[in-house]
Amino acid sequence: MPGLNPASVRTLVGLPMFNEEETVASVVVRCLEHVNDVLCVDDGSSDASSRLAARAGAIVHHHRANRGYGAAIRTIFRIAREMDVDHLVILDSDGQHEPEDLPAVLAELDMDGVDVVIGSRFMQESKRDSMPLYRRLGISMINTASNLTSDLGVKDTQSGFRAFNRRALNLLAFENEGMESTLEVLDQCVEKGLKVNEVPITVRYDVPKSSTYSAFGHGLTVLTYALVSLSHKKPLLVFGLPGMGLLISGTTIGLGMLNTVEEITGGGISLSVGPGLTGAWLAMLGIAMSFTGLVLHGARSLMRRIVLQRVRSF
Repeated sequence: MPGLNPASVRTLVGLPMFNEEETVASVVVRCLEHVNDVLCVDDGSSDASSRLAARAGAIVHHHRANRGYGAAIRTIFRIAREMDVDHLVILDSDGQHEPEDLPAVLAELDMDGVDVVIGSRFMQESKRDSMPLYRRLGISMINTASNLTSDLGVKDTQSGFRAFNRRALNLLAFENEGMESTLEVLDQCVEKGLKVNEVPITVRYDVPKSSTYSAFGHGLTVLTYALVSLSHKKPLLVFGLPGMGLLISGTTIGLGMLNTVEEITGGGISLSVGPGLTGAWLAMLGIAMSFTGLVLHGARSLMRRIVLQRVRSF
Protein backbone atom coordinates (compact mmCIF):
# COMPACT_ATOMS: atom_id res chain seq x y z
CA MET A 1 0.00 0.00 0.00
CA PRO A 2 1.99 3.00 -1.24
CA GLY A 3 2.49 5.87 1.16
CA LEU A 4 2.26 3.80 4.33
CA ASN A 5 5.20 3.50 6.71
CA PRO A 6 5.97 -0.26 6.88
CA ALA A 7 6.16 0.02 10.66
CA SER A 8 2.60 1.35 10.79
CA VAL A 9 1.10 -1.27 8.45
CA ARG A 10 -0.99 -3.80 10.30
CA THR A 11 -0.83 -7.20 8.65
CA LEU A 12 -2.97 -10.17 9.58
CA VAL A 13 -2.31 -13.75 8.51
CA GLY A 14 -5.43 -15.91 8.28
CA LEU A 15 -5.21 -19.68 8.53
CA PRO A 16 -8.20 -21.90 7.66
CA MET A 17 -7.85 -24.84 10.02
CA PHE A 18 -9.40 -28.30 10.14
CA ASN A 19 -7.70 -31.01 12.22
CA GLU A 20 -4.18 -29.61 11.78
CA GLU A 21 -2.77 -30.29 15.26
CA GLU A 22 0.49 -31.70 13.84
CA THR A 23 1.49 -28.52 12.01
CA VAL A 24 -0.53 -25.46 13.00
CA ALA A 25 1.54 -24.37 16.02
CA SER A 26 4.74 -24.32 13.97
CA VAL A 27 3.05 -22.36 11.18
CA VAL A 28 1.68 -19.79 13.64
CA VAL A 29 5.05 -19.23 15.33
CA ARG A 30 6.83 -18.79 12.00
CA CYS A 31 4.16 -16.38 10.72
CA LEU A 32 4.41 -14.19 13.83
CA GLU A 33 8.06 -13.53 12.96
CA HIS A 34 6.83 -11.50 9.97
CA VAL A 35 3.36 -10.08 10.82
CA ASN A 36 1.41 -8.49 13.66
CA ASP A 37 -1.30 -11.07 14.19
CA VAL A 38 -2.33 -14.57 13.16
CA LEU A 39 -5.98 -15.60 13.02
CA CYS A 40 -6.91 -19.28 12.91
CA VAL A 41 -10.46 -20.16 11.93
CA ASP A 42 -11.19 -23.63 13.28
CA ASP A 43 -13.68 -25.13 10.85
CA GLY A 44 -15.10 -27.75 13.20
CA SER A 45 -11.90 -29.60 14.14
CA SER A 46 -12.15 -32.64 16.40
CA ASP A 47 -8.52 -32.58 17.54
CA ALA A 48 -6.38 -30.17 19.57
CA SER A 49 -5.77 -27.71 16.71
CA SER A 50 -7.45 -24.74 18.42
CA ARG A 51 -5.70 -25.22 21.75
CA LEU A 52 -2.27 -25.56 20.14
CA ALA A 53 -2.83 -22.57 17.86
CA ALA A 54 -3.85 -20.39 20.81
CA ARG A 55 -0.80 -21.48 22.80
CA ALA A 56 1.40 -20.54 19.85
CA GLY A 57 -0.01 -17.01 19.93
CA ALA A 58 -2.86 -17.07 17.41
CA ILE A 59 -6.31 -15.56 17.70
CA VAL A 60 -8.73 -18.47 17.33
CA HIS A 61 -12.28 -18.32 16.00
CA HIS A 62 -14.48 -21.42 16.01
CA HIS A 63 -17.07 -22.79 13.62
CA ARG A 64 -19.40 -25.15 15.43
CA ALA A 65 -19.38 -27.55 12.49
CA ASN A 66 -17.27 -28.17 9.41
CA ARG A 67 -18.65 -25.70 6.86
CA GLY A 68 -15.93 -25.81 4.22
CA TYR A 69 -12.82 -23.95 3.05
CA GLY A 70 -14.77 -21.06 1.53
CA ALA A 71 -16.73 -20.54 4.76
CA ALA A 72 -13.46 -20.30 6.71
CA ILE A 73 -12.13 -17.73 4.22
CA ARG A 74 -15.33 -15.68 4.51
CA THR A 75 -14.95 -15.63 8.29
CA ILE A 76 -11.32 -14.56 7.97
CA PHE A 77 -12.34 -11.68 5.67
CA ARG A 78 -15.09 -10.58 8.07
CA ILE A 79 -12.82 -10.56 11.12
CA ALA A 80 -10.02 -8.83 9.17
CA ARG A 81 -12.43 -6.00 8.31
CA GLU A 82 -13.51 -5.77 11.95
CA MET A 83 -9.84 -5.57 12.99
CA ASP A 84 -9.29 -2.82 10.39
CA VAL A 85 -6.06 -4.33 9.07
CA ASP A 86 -4.10 -2.93 6.14
CA HIS A 87 -3.03 -6.28 4.69
CA LEU A 88 -4.52 -9.75 4.90
CA VAL A 89 -2.53 -12.83 3.92
CA ILE A 90 -4.13 -16.26 3.73
CA LEU A 91 -2.09 -19.43 3.68
CA ASP A 92 -2.53 -23.08 4.59
CA SER A 93 -2.15 -24.34 8.14
CA ASP A 94 -0.96 -27.81 7.09
CA GLY A 95 2.66 -26.75 6.55
CA GLN A 96 2.63 -26.82 2.75
CA HIS A 97 3.31 -23.09 2.53
CA GLU A 98 6.49 -21.55 3.89
CA PRO A 99 5.86 -18.49 6.12
CA GLU A 100 9.34 -17.36 5.10
CA ASP A 101 7.78 -16.36 1.75
CA LEU A 102 5.64 -13.72 3.49
CA PRO A 103 8.12 -10.82 3.01
CA ALA A 104 8.27 -11.39 -0.77
CA VAL A 105 4.48 -11.63 -1.05
CA LEU A 106 3.95 -8.49 1.04
CA ALA A 107 6.62 -6.59 -0.90
CA GLU A 108 4.72 -7.32 -4.11
CA LEU A 109 1.49 -6.18 -2.46
CA ASP A 110 3.16 -2.85 -1.66
CA MET A 111 3.80 -2.21 -5.35
CA ASP A 112 1.82 0.68 -6.80
CA GLY A 113 -1.59 -0.39 -8.08
CA VAL A 114 -1.39 -4.03 -6.89
CA ASP A 115 -4.42 -5.16 -4.88
CA VAL A 116 -4.05 -8.94 -4.72
CA VAL A 117 -0.96 -11.14 -4.77
CA ILE A 118 -1.02 -14.89 -5.39
CA GLY A 119 1.86 -17.12 -4.34
CA SER A 120 2.36 -19.26 -7.44
CA ARG A 121 3.72 -22.79 -7.77
CA PHE A 122 4.01 -22.47 -11.53
CA MET A 123 6.33 -19.52 -12.09
CA GLN A 124 9.84 -20.21 -13.33
CA GLU A 125 11.42 -19.51 -9.94
CA SER A 126 8.82 -21.46 -7.96
CA LYS A 127 9.85 -24.49 -5.89
CA ARG A 128 7.28 -27.25 -5.93
CA ASP A 129 9.32 -30.32 -5.13
CA SER A 130 7.55 -33.64 -5.57
CA MET A 131 4.22 -32.22 -6.78
CA PRO A 132 2.24 -35.28 -7.90
CA LEU A 133 1.69 -35.46 -11.66
CA TYR A 134 -2.08 -35.97 -11.31
CA ARG A 135 -2.30 -32.82 -9.21
CA ARG A 136 -0.30 -30.83 -11.74
CA LEU A 137 -2.50 -31.99 -14.62
CA GLY A 138 -5.70 -31.28 -12.68
CA ILE A 139 -4.59 -27.77 -11.74
CA SER A 140 -3.60 -27.09 -15.36
CA MET A 141 -7.11 -27.99 -16.52
CA ILE A 142 -8.68 -25.74 -13.87
CA ASN A 143 -6.28 -22.92 -14.72
CA THR A 144 -7.24 -23.10 -18.39
CA ALA A 145 -10.98 -23.05 -17.70
CA SER A 146 -10.65 -20.26 -15.13
CA ASN A 147 -8.48 -18.03 -17.33
CA LEU A 148 -10.91 -18.41 -20.22
CA THR A 149 -13.52 -16.99 -17.85
CA SER A 150 -11.58 -14.20 -16.17
CA ASP A 151 -8.87 -13.32 -18.73
CA LEU A 152 -6.50 -12.74 -15.79
CA GLY A 153 -3.87 -15.15 -17.06
CA VAL A 154 -3.15 -16.44 -13.55
CA LYS A 155 -0.69 -19.34 -13.57
CA ASP A 156 -1.88 -20.84 -10.27
CA THR A 157 -5.59 -20.28 -9.71
CA GLN A 158 -5.67 -22.91 -6.95
CA SER A 159 -2.97 -21.47 -4.73
CA GLY A 160 -4.08 -21.00 -1.13
CA PHE A 161 -1.30 -18.47 -0.49
CA ARG A 162 -2.88 -15.08 -1.23
CA ALA A 163 -2.49 -11.51 0.00
CA PHE A 164 -5.01 -8.67 -0.13
CA ASN A 165 -4.68 -4.96 0.54
CA ARG A 166 -7.31 -2.86 2.28
CA ARG A 167 -9.08 -1.96 -0.98
CA ALA A 168 -9.44 -5.61 -2.00
CA LEU A 169 -10.47 -6.58 1.52
CA ASN A 170 -13.34 -4.09 1.45
CA LEU A 171 -14.49 -4.81 -2.12
CA LEU A 172 -14.38 -8.58 -2.31
CA ALA A 173 -17.53 -10.49 -1.39
CA PHE A 174 -18.14 -14.13 -2.23
CA GLU A 175 -20.81 -16.66 -1.42
CA ASN A 176 -19.49 -20.18 -2.01
CA GLU A 177 -18.42 -22.09 1.09
CA GLY A 178 -16.49 -24.87 -0.68
CA MET A 179 -13.23 -25.03 -2.58
CA GLU A 180 -14.81 -23.26 -5.56
CA SER A 181 -14.38 -20.03 -3.59
CA THR A 182 -10.77 -19.96 -4.87
CA LEU A 183 -12.11 -19.17 -8.35
CA GLU A 184 -14.96 -16.99 -7.11
CA VAL A 185 -12.42 -14.62 -5.56
CA LEU A 186 -10.67 -14.27 -8.93
CA ASP A 187 -14.01 -13.60 -10.65
CA GLN A 188 -14.66 -10.89 -8.07
CA CYS A 189 -11.25 -9.35 -8.74
CA VAL A 190 -12.18 -8.96 -12.40
CA GLU A 191 -15.63 -7.51 -11.61
CA LYS A 192 -14.22 -5.05 -9.04
CA GLY A 193 -11.28 -3.97 -11.20
CA LEU A 194 -8.61 -5.26 -8.81
CA LYS A 195 -5.09 -5.82 -10.08
CA VAL A 196 -3.73 -9.32 -9.45
CA ASN A 197 -0.02 -10.18 -9.49
CA GLU A 198 1.83 -13.43 -8.80
CA VAL A 199 5.12 -14.18 -7.06
CA PRO A 200 6.98 -17.50 -6.88
CA ILE A 201 6.72 -19.44 -3.63
CA THR A 202 7.94 -22.71 -2.16
CA VAL A 203 5.40 -25.48 -1.61
CA ARG A 204 6.05 -28.72 0.25
CA TYR A 205 4.23 -32.00 -0.30
CA ASP A 206 6.08 -34.00 2.36
CA VAL A 207 4.01 -32.62 5.24
CA PRO A 208 2.04 -35.00 7.51
CA LYS A 209 -1.31 -34.16 5.91
CA SER A 210 -0.87 -32.27 2.67
CA SER A 211 -4.58 -31.78 1.99
CA THR A 212 -7.82 -32.11 3.93
CA TYR A 213 -9.75 -32.56 0.71
CA SER A 214 -9.41 -35.42 -1.78
CA ALA A 215 -7.70 -34.36 -4.97
CA PHE A 216 -10.53 -35.78 -7.09
CA GLY A 217 -13.31 -34.15 -5.08
CA HIS A 218 -11.49 -30.83 -4.96
CA GLY A 219 -10.74 -30.88 -8.68
CA LEU A 220 -14.24 -31.90 -9.71
CA THR A 221 -15.89 -29.22 -7.56
CA VAL A 222 -13.65 -26.42 -8.77
CA LEU A 223 -13.66 -27.50 -12.42
CA THR A 224 -17.46 -27.67 -12.39
CA TYR A 225 -17.63 -24.13 -11.01
CA ALA A 226 -15.15 -22.94 -13.65
CA LEU A 227 -17.15 -24.46 -16.50
CA VAL A 228 -20.48 -23.12 -15.20
CA SER A 229 -18.95 -19.67 -14.78
CA LEU A 230 -17.49 -19.89 -18.28
CA SER A 231 -20.92 -20.78 -19.71
CA HIS A 232 -22.39 -17.68 -18.03
CA LYS A 233 -19.69 -15.28 -19.19
CA LYS A 234 -18.83 -16.67 -22.62
CA PRO A 235 -21.87 -18.60 -23.86
CA LEU A 236 -20.76 -18.39 -27.50
CA LEU A 237 -17.58 -20.23 -26.59
CA VAL A 238 -19.31 -22.91 -24.48
CA PHE A 239 -22.43 -23.43 -26.58
CA GLY A 240 -21.86 -21.74 -29.93
CA LEU A 241 -18.57 -23.33 -30.98
CA PRO A 242 -19.51 -26.91 -29.96
CA GLY A 243 -22.90 -26.37 -31.59
CA MET A 244 -21.32 -25.35 -34.85
CA GLY A 245 -19.01 -28.35 -34.59
CA LEU A 246 -21.95 -30.71 -34.11
CA LEU A 247 -23.85 -29.07 -36.97
CA ILE A 248 -20.90 -29.51 -39.32
CA SER A 249 -20.40 -33.11 -38.15
CA GLY A 250 -24.07 -33.91 -38.66
CA THR A 251 -24.08 -32.36 -42.11
CA THR A 252 -20.93 -34.27 -43.05
CA ILE A 253 -22.44 -37.58 -41.91
CA GLY A 254 -25.64 -36.83 -43.82
CA LEU A 255 -23.77 -36.05 -47.02
CA GLY A 256 -21.70 -39.16 -46.49
CA MET A 257 -24.89 -41.18 -46.28
CA LEU A 258 -26.01 -39.84 -49.64
CA ASN A 259 -22.68 -40.77 -51.14
CA THR A 260 -23.04 -44.34 -49.93
CA VAL A 261 -26.12 -45.02 -51.98
CA GLU A 262 -25.62 -48.44 -53.38
CA GLU A 263 -25.37 -48.91 -57.05
CA ILE A 264 -28.71 -48.89 -58.74
CA THR A 265 -29.47 -52.45 -59.64
CA GLY A 266 -32.69 -53.46 -61.14
CA GLY A 267 -34.17 -50.01 -60.49
CA GLY A 268 -33.77 -50.39 -56.71
CA ILE A 269 -31.99 -47.82 -54.46
CA SER A 270 -30.76 -48.67 -50.93
CA LEU A 271 -29.94 -45.93 -48.41
CA SER A 272 -28.00 -46.36 -45.14
CA VAL A 273 -30.58 -45.19 -42.57
CA GLY A 274 -28.42 -45.39 -39.40
CA PRO A 275 -25.83 -42.75 -40.36
CA GLY A 276 -28.62 -40.59 -41.72
CA LEU A 277 -30.43 -40.51 -38.36
CA THR A 278 -27.16 -39.88 -36.53
CA GLY A 279 -26.37 -36.99 -38.81
CA ALA A 280 -29.84 -35.53 -38.35
CA TRP A 281 -29.66 -35.71 -34.55
CA LEU A 282 -26.19 -34.17 -34.45
CA ALA A 283 -27.29 -31.37 -36.78
CA MET A 284 -30.38 -30.64 -34.66
CA LEU A 285 -28.34 -30.63 -31.45
CA GLY A 286 -25.77 -28.35 -33.06
CA ILE A 287 -28.46 -25.91 -34.17
CA ALA A 288 -29.99 -25.92 -30.68
CA MET A 289 -26.63 -25.29 -28.96
CA SER A 290 -25.67 -22.55 -31.41
CA PHE A 291 -29.04 -20.86 -30.88
CA THR A 292 -28.65 -21.18 -27.09
CA GLY A 293 -25.22 -19.57 -27.26
CA LEU A 294 -26.53 -16.66 -29.34
CA VAL A 295 -29.50 -16.09 -27.02
CA LEU A 296 -27.37 -16.18 -23.85
CA HIS A 297 -24.75 -13.92 -25.41
CA GLY A 298 -27.44 -11.43 -26.37
CA ALA A 299 -29.04 -11.60 -22.91
CA ARG A 300 -25.67 -11.05 -21.20
CA SER A 301 -24.88 -8.06 -23.43
CA LEU A 302 -28.31 -6.55 -22.75
CA MET A 303 -27.95 -7.00 -18.97
CA ARG A 304 -24.52 -5.37 -19.01
CA ARG A 305 -25.90 -2.36 -20.88
CA ILE A 306 -28.79 -2.03 -18.41
CA VAL A 307 -26.43 -2.24 -15.41
CA LEU A 308 -24.05 0.34 -16.91
CA GLN A 309 -26.93 2.72 -17.62
CA ARG A 310 -28.16 2.44 -14.04
CA VAL A 311 -24.66 2.96 -12.64
CA ARG A 312 -24.18 6.08 -14.78
CA SER A 313 -27.53 7.44 -13.69
CA PHE A 314 -26.46 7.61 -10.04
